[in-house]
Amino acid sequence: GAFVYPALRFVGATQSRAEGSTEERSVLFASHPAIIGLWHGQHLLAPLVRPKDLPSVALLSRNADAELNARVVERFGASTVRGSGGREGETRADKGGARALIALRRALGTGRSVVMIADISKGAPRQAGLGIVTLAKISGRPILPSAAVTSRRHVVASSWDRTTIPLPFGRMAVVIGDPIHVPMDADAAILEAKRKEVTDAIEWANRRAIELAETKR
Repeated sequence: GAFVYPALRFVGATQSRAEGSTEERSVLFASHPAIIGLWHGQHLLAPLVRPKDLPSVALLSRNADAELNARVVERFGASTVRGSGGREGETRADKGGARALIALRRALGTGRSVVMIADISKGAPRQAGLGIVTLAKISGRPILPSAAVTSRRHVVASSWDRTTIPLPFGRMAVVIGDPIHVPMDADAAILEAKRKEVTDAIEWANRRAIELAETKR
């Protein structure tokens, strides 16, 4: 954490902003508190995108790999909640998911946005789990499909989620899509439809961010 934090700050300081990027400050505050959904492997830039004065909490897994992420996120001034994002066929209690959802709903209720990796650790990459739509249902707060990408980056091809490491001196693109609302009376069929909608929306934001970052002006 002591190494990654300054490294990310250096990467952020050397980026120019890609033309066409979302003005994240106005969008995030307009829907605040919201659930900011993004993909595994695309999450390293999230602390740089979050406005410093936006109260927020990040959901992180309870595995050993997430410990480093937690230390970095906390150095950037956000608090963390540990738990599962809701793997299909897995009871949320198996990995503290129920407790995490309660804590995140409480955070939203007290005016903090939630930054949440939507796909499930070691599950199907870039397929949203039920956790993010369940949180939207029980909290009444919108999901903001989001992505941040740099033009100079290294993709760890051997990682299950193709982890992307941002490199300095590039162009950073930020894309935040339209809010997605989940009815508080949503049944299983509606939750599944919303899960697919979130999957498509985050992947659209990701592809759009890549396009913007790689377009030279």
